[in-house]
Amino acid sequence: MRVPPLKPVPPSPRCSPHPQYHRLANGITAIVTPNLGADIVAARLFLRAGSAEEAPEERGLAHLMTATLTKGTAQRSALALATAVESLGVGFGIDVTHDYWVMSLKAVGEDFPTVLNLAAEVLRSPTFPEAELELERRMALHLLQSQREQVFSLALNSLNGALYGSHGYSHSSVGSVASLPHLDRAQVQAFYDRQVRPEQLIVSLAGNFTTEQALAWVEASLGDWRSAAPQATLANPNLPLPPPPPPQWLTQVHPSQQVMLMLGYRVPGVMDPAYVPLKLLCAYLGNGMSSHLFVQLRERQGLAYDVSAFYPTRALGSALVAYGGTAPEKAPIALRALHRELHTLSQEPLTAAVVANLQRKVLGQYLLGQQTNEQLAHLFGWYEVLGLGLGFDQTFQDRVMAQTAAALWTVAQTHLQAPLVSVVGPEATIEMLTAAWATMS
Repeated sequence: MRVPPLKPVPPSPRCSPHPQYHRLANGITAIVTPNLGADIVAARLFLRAGSAEEAPEERGLAHLMTATLTKGTAQRSALALATAVESLGVGFGIDVTHDYWVMSLKAVGEDFPTVLNLAAEVLRSPTFPEAELELERRMALHLLQSQREQVFSLALNSLNGALYGSHGYSHSSVGSVASLPHLDRAQVQAFYDRQVRPEQLIVSLAGNFTTEQALAWVEASLGDWRSAAPQATLANPNLPLPPPPPPQWLTQVHPSQQVMLMLGYRVPGVMDPAYVPLKLLCAYLGNGMSSHLFVQLRERQGLAYDVSAFYPTRALGSALVAYGGTAPEKAPIALRALHRELHTLSQEPLTAAVVANLQRKVLGQYLLGQQTNEQLAHLFGWYEVLGLGLGFDQTFQDRVMAQTAAALWTVAQTHLQAPLVSVVGPEATIEMLTAAWATMS
């Protein structure tokens, strides 16, 4: 019996209401998504600033600032804040990335106004206690030191340095071992003063409420917030990324009996038309156990114990990276195989059936990521902070469905030709890999 070829399936319409965009008088952006399915309200408070805006000597300031925001305010101590949050049994956390930082809130409907008021207090009047700052500094340094013992982190840090040069994307959002010990409370306070301002804030809410309720909550907790000083000039604004670097061979000797092989390409970021094709190509290479690299290098050839690919969504530019962890004796063969699979993408197009499968996979995962109020609040706030706007939700789905094998091949030919390679492993293995790479490049 002949099985008909698989055809792309268009995305189903969204069941929940579309998000609504509002601007408060003080410049705060509010994105409101009523979703009456459960009595849970989630919010994401995004700031249009991140660790990429740190000057080299400031690396780690964004992390220290966000880590200590909840460690004391003008009204409460760290213990009092923690007690207030725990007594409500709610979710409350802060994360920083290169392009933005975000505060996450979640509570049942009747408790949410109280939680939002706590978040507003943390945003508007943090005290950055010296003892808490020192504790967070020690923890950040310990994390960075521990990464020096991990072959994946070593390979990625080396690769990022070559891919991004002096730009902020080149370093961890946690900071650097060189700069963290020298950062003081005055610098953290100054960093807060220039970043945390109402006109930089996006409040995205999703949950069991009416639009009027949600806007009233935001207005009551944050509507009277005004910046105490004029907008300051950032010490190191998001400068354009340097030009893409030439191919490089990067090596680090490490005594581990694991070898990390990592190939990376500087590629455009989320604003570029190549973003969606690159997302599909990355999914083809390394999204789950059915992905091409996993099947070819691990399942069929047994060359790697860990193999995948990733393409971070970033505002200014990004990298598509494929990697494999392997044993020293398999490393030269694994490097050849990994390089061959990546090289093939730019030499011949994928089949229409493979592209159709990729479209279903990427769209299915995308829509599954919109099932909860937390996911909805994050998605729409994330699009806004990246400068994409709320319409990108549907635009992304439409662009996924519009891709063809020829379009993906064109993007691969343009962006996936000459990789930078970062390898970490024992000295003897590095020597063998260097000799092997000389015959491939």
